[in-house]
Amino acid sequence: MLIDHFLEDAIEVDVDALSDGEDVVIGGIMQHIEEAGIHSGDSSCVLPAVDIPEHLLQRMRDYAFRLARALKVIGLMNIQFAIPRGLNGSTKGNGSPESTKVYVLEVNPRASRTVPYVSKATGVPMAKIAARLMTGRKLREFLPENIERITDLDTGHNYYVKSPVFPWGKFPGVDTVLGPEMKSTGEVMGVADNFGEAFAKAQVSAGQKLPTQGCVFVSVTDHDKPAVAEVARKFADLGFKLVATHGTADVLEAAGLTTDRVFKVKEGRPNVVDLIKGERIQLIINTPHGPDPYFDEKAIRRAAVMAHIPTITTLAAARAAAEGIAALQRGEIHVQDLQHLHAERTAQKTGY
Repeated sequence: MLIDHFLEDAIEVDVDALSDGEDVVIGGIMQHIEEAGIHSGDSSCVLPAVDIPEHLLQRMRDYAFRLARALKVIGLMNIQFAIPRGLNGSTKGNGSPESTKVYVLEVNPRASRTVPYVSKATGVPMAKIAARLMTGRKLREFLPENIERITDLDTGHNYYVKSPVFPWGKFPGVDTVLGPEMKSTGEVMGVADNFGEAFAKAQVSAGQKLPTQGCVFVSVTDHDKPAVAEVARKFADLGFKLVATHGTADVLEAAGLTTDRVFKVKEGRPNVVDLIKGERIQLIINTPHGPDPYFDEKAIRRAAVMAHIPTITTLAAARAAAEGIAALQRGEIHVQDLQHLHAERTAQKTGY
C-alpha cells in the first residue's frame, strides 16, 4: 500500500547552488508564481523572490548549505522547497517565524533547467564553474570574495521572470490546465527593475499578450473562493469589467464588486463560450476542479485557445498578471540588453 501526503496552498521555491564539497554558494532563490503541484517546468518564477520573508529565505539558505555538505555534492545542486501560505497568497501573516515550516520536496545533485536562467540573471556561468569543480578545483578560485559571507549571487536591482512557452495554438482542442505533468516546450525571460514589468515582458515573449482593458471572466473552485475577491478587486481597480458564473459572482458581489452574471455552458444561452466567441472577453481566470475537468471548464479553455484569449488557471498567476497589466497601463516597458546590465553591475561593484 502506498500512501502519499499532499501539501495544498503552498509556494514552491527552486534553489540552485554550487558546491565543492566544503564551500557552498547559492546561485539563486527562485519563487514560483504558480503554486506547488504545478510542474516546475510549467510554472513561471521570479528571481529574486518578491514576497517571501527574509527569515524564510535565510532558512532555505541554511538548508541548502547543510544538504550540500551532508550529500558531499561536487558541482551543481538543485533543491525544491514548499512554503504554506495564507489566504492573501503570500507567506506573510502565517504566524511567528518559528511556526512557518519550510518543506524540502526534493534534492537533485545535478544541474536543473533553471541554471541557464540563473546564469543569465547573475552573469555567472554556473555550468562552466561546476564543470571545473568536478575536476577538483575549488569555489574560491572562481569567487574570490569571502565565501562565508556570500548568500546569493547578485542580481543587482532588477527582477528576472522566467515564463514557460506552451504549444496550445498548435494543438486545437487541447486542455490548457496545468498539473504535475510538464506541457511547456520552451521558456523565456523578462527583465525589469520592478516585478510587474518583468512579468509582462516575459508573457509577451511567451506569446501571451496581456490586455490593458476590457472584460475579465472569473470562475473558480469552491476551494479558491475565499481568496478570489481580493484578486478580482485588483482587476476592477485597473478598470476592467468583471463577468462571472453565478457561484463566483455571489462571492464577488458580497465583497462589494460589481459583477455581470453569465450562464455556464450547460445552463443556457448566452453562456460564457458565446461571450468568448463574440470577442466580449479579453482575459479568463478559471481554476480547475481537479485532474478530471468538468465539461464547462474544458469548453471554456478550448474556446479561449481558439480565440487566442489569455487563460489563467491559478489565483497566484492571476495576481502576477494584475501587476503586469498595471505596468503595461503605465507604459513601463523598457528594453535593456543583458550585457549592459551586467557591465553596469560590475561598474557599481568596482567603481569603474
